[in-house]
Amino acid sequence: MDGILGSIMFFGALVLIFSGYPVAFALAGTAILFGLLGLATDQFSIGLVRALPDRIFGTMSNFTLLAIPYFVFMGNMLGKSGIAEELLRTAGLLFGRLRGGLAVAVILVGTLLAATTGVVAATVVTMGLISLPIMLRYGYDKGLASGVIAASGTLGQVIPPSVVLVVVGSVLGVSVGDLFLGSIVPGLMLSALYIVYTLIVAGTRWQAAPALPPEEVNIPRAQLAMQVVRAMFPPLILILLVLGSIFFGVASATEAGAVGAIGALILAAMNRRLGWRNLYSVLDGTARLTTFVIFILIGSTAFALVFRALDGDIFMQELLANLPGGTTGFLIVAMVSVFILGCFLDFFEIAFIILPLLAPVARELGIDPVWFGIILGVNLQTSFLTPPFGFSLFYLKGVAPPAVRTADIYRGVLPFIGIQLLVLLLVIFFPVLTSLRAAGP
Repeated sequence: MDGILGSIMFFGALVLIFSGYPVAFALAGTAILFGLLGLATDQFSIGLVRALPDRIFGTMSNFTLLAIPYFVFMGNMLGKSGIAEELLRTAGLLFGRLRGGLAVAVILVGTLLAATTGVVAATVVTMGLISLPIMLRYGYDKGLASGVIAASGTLGQVIPPSVVLVVVGSVLGVSVGDLFLGSIVPGLMLSALYIVYTLIVAGTRWQAAPALPPEEVNIPRAQLAMQVVRAMFPPLILILLVLGSIFFGVASATEAGAVGAIGALILAAMNRRLGWRNLYSVLDGTARLTTFVIFILIGSTAFALVFRALDGDIFMQELLANLPGGTTGFLIVAMVSVFILGCFLDFFEIAFIILPLLAPVARELGIDPVWFGIILGVNLQTSFLTPPFGFSLFYLKGVAPPAVRTADIYRGVLPFIGIQLLVLLLVIFFPVLTSLRAAGP
């Protein structure tokens, strides 16, 4: 019967979380309740409680996790800097003559913003405010316009620098730089397939994605070239500084995040957007998200301490390691579980609750941890789009015109969820897509 109380504890925590109780307090409360049950049944020693402060301080001193506030600050500040507006305006001029060209422009801008911000909220809100009214004005289908914006806004969770991959790397104990490098091809594949799908829709249902009127896109070539340089040069420099320093071994992910935060401040100042109001808003948003993560970390640390003391981790690992099909069976169960939980939970919650259970089993089965982290990252990205609680859906709904209903947004994202699952399968069956550093299982 060893581990039975621990397994009940795990499912009890899930019940509390799905009931709507805050995750951090659900985890901590479950730890207290089952710690008391463990004491009553002589399965838990009160002496272990003394180890909790050391564990919490050990988690707080994790240098890798320090990258999270840096990247969040960088993304939020870039959202205030005016770079997204300039990119969207320029891309619209470049591709507006094509059917579906405005949607293609949104996807390309989303890809470029993903490589500079890595923050979903800032990207989706910015593109929703700017692009969605324009797309609707020119007759775009509401579902297609909503789906394009929501999906391209989530690319920042796969294309580095990605907060998702920072968290996954910390939990799995692997190099964030390796995860960043290995996720480039899957991220660009997603972007390319989004464009292919959009062009197919535009070619078969031209009324759903019409071209812009000629008078809207007529601009002298020299002026257009100058605008492209002015819009593209700043974010490309920032990408080179942040990602280049990581890939060439000049800086760690955390150090590169600090460089990116300073770069975002400089760009905002250059665009005359670095006012006290914007700075306060960015700092407030960064502090809120960082505090949210810290509380989940504290709750998950308390939960993990009691869970392991009750042998729940051993019970769950033996269960997962002995699934029919060996490695294949484990991967199927892991990916399906993460996908289903992504319909209801935030990726931080999944990362700190589920991944610590999956990681030891993956190591025991000989699965390459970098490859495993990348496929988890691709899978976790879908949690931003999957109804009913996909965060991108709510970000977009919050800034969408009244004419765009929630049902339109849900309908629009379904094809893009299918594309994400297709890329996930491709990465699973063709590990070479995750680069030489992640050679697969």
